[in-house]
Amino acid sequence: MMQGKANLAPESTAERTALWRALHVEIDAAPHVFEDRVGLRLLAPGAEWRRRPDMDPDFTKTFRASMVARARFVEDLVIEQADRGVAQYVILGAGIDTFAQRRTDVACRMRIFEVDQPAPQEWKRQRLTALGYGIPEWLRFVPVDFEAGGSVWQALAEAGFDAKQSAIIASTGVSMYLTKEATLATFRQVAALAPGSTLAMTFMLPLYLMPPDVRLQLGQALEGARASGTPFISLFAPEEIMAMARSAGFQDVRHVPPSALAQRYFTNRKDGLQLSSAEEFLVATT
Repeated sequence: MMQGKANLAPESTAERTALWRALHVEIDAAPHVFEDRVGLRLLAPGAEWRRRPDMDPDFTKTFRASMVARARFVEDLVIEQADRGVAQYVILGAGIDTFAQRRTDVACRMRIFEVDQPAPQEWKRQRLTALGYGIPEWLRFVPVDFEAGGSVWQALAEAGFDAKQSAIIASTGVSMYLTKEATLATFRQVAALAPGSTLAMTFMLPLYLMPPDVRLQLGQALEGARASGTPFISLFAPEEIMAMARSAGFQDVRHVPPSALAQRYFTNRKDGLQLSSAEEFLVATT
């Protein structure tokens, strides 16, 4: 059941991610890895938002870099797939994703499916309408109440998703909150899609695989997530998650480490901006 309108609001993690993207544009040196001011417009956080403790320019530097790197990597992949003729893009846990508003040149050639919890998604719908962006025909909001046992794939089908046509599926910042069984179920669903479909998913390493300089900071993040009621449930070694994806039926599976994103997006920067080495990408193709 959808929550009352008084409770409509974005998830705190989605809000923080959108603000970090905006902070990157405001305080980091050009060229920017990823430019997104739309999320800030949607949130309208007030003039004091940059004074929040979780917006501290120095403390959040690596997290901010990681958020813009993963957003840019997914967007590059989506544009590449769209140029190949892939016409369906599914965003699992869409949050305050703004691809449909910023890249209408690409998005209008596709059908975009944003999957999220009902209340945050209704908040986003209302904000897009209020700001004049509107909801174009090719943008489909897919509310799924996971607490009530809602099915992502049934909801997608009802929204017009065609499993017989290739698609690109993005899932960032989600896998750590799911059981490994739930992640494997997602792998099996995507691996059964039409040939040429691609899944881009982030995952977090276990603490023992993280560099010492990151381990303490991420350990604090784990404690904070547990205290806030959203504990990290699943952390993966790259070999483990790749084996899961292969067992689910993907034809091609590759691991994209932070070093690859660093080389691609942060080489020759003068401001010392560098991403955290805790989050990795899995890219799997049917």
